[in-house]
Amino acid sequence: MVLKLTGVRLIRDRATILEGINWQVRAGERWVVLGPNGSGKTSLCQILTLYQHPSAGAVTVLGGELGRVDVRALRLRIGSTSAALAAMIPPALTAEQIVVAGKQAALAPWWHRYDEADWDHARHCLARVDCLGHAGQRFRTLSSGERQRVLLARALMSTPGLMVLDEPNAGLDLPGREQLVQTLTTLARSAAGPPIVLVTHHLDEIPPGFTHALLLASGRIAAAGPIGRVLTPPRLSACFGLALHVEQSHGRWHARAAG
Repeated sequence: MVLKLTGVRLIRDRATILEGINWQVRAGERWVVLGPNGSGKTSLCQILTLYQHPSAGAVTVLGGELGRVDVRALRLRIGSTSAALAAMIPPALTAEQIVVAGKQAALAPWWHRYDEADWDHARHCLARVDCLGHAGQRFRTLSSGERQRVLLARALMSTPGLMVLDEPNAGLDLPGREQLVQTLTTLARSAAGPPIVLVTHHLDEIPPGFTHALLLASGRIAAAGPIGRVLTPPRLSACFGLALHVEQSHGRWHARAAG
């Protein structure tokens, strides 16, 4: 078992953000998490990456139970991306500096020592996301799509046992989105790749190769399971509060208002 949440509840400022979350992720699974704004998706990601403790319930990630494990060590085994992380990256760093620092889950490479094998691995991770040509380019000069792929390479640097990607497509233009979807498709289809949890708002951002889906609504799981059984018009319509027409073509999912 890669990930197990049992009876998870999260309360902030007397508001219930998550309630009754029971969820398991196994080796080889690639999960997409969908839900409307305010449904608790980012809070769920913060719990999965061990930056947020639940108010109640049990969380086990890669064999370590939250509250009984050194989260600093366990975080090194979790690759993650998020808008909050992107905002903290020093803009003058080069792509390969950002990626190599991912070995220690650091924001910059100044506080740890890295040998030539580490730098070689960083460039290998950049090559995996088709960004090797930007290895020496400063973060601030990259396009939004290139930045997201560099952050994805950073997440791969530690050879993680789990990847948690919180809305990596947010703010990307069409070419940037499609390049990132292609990159994630390659990762999802790799037998050697880690389990992935991908948060998104849009069905058309789900990469082919993803196996499972979880729907969140008002902090609760509305549906979870194999992707074809979850992404149905009735379940998506109920989750988003809008009658939806759903279809799948060429390995991609699409939704539009019905009628």
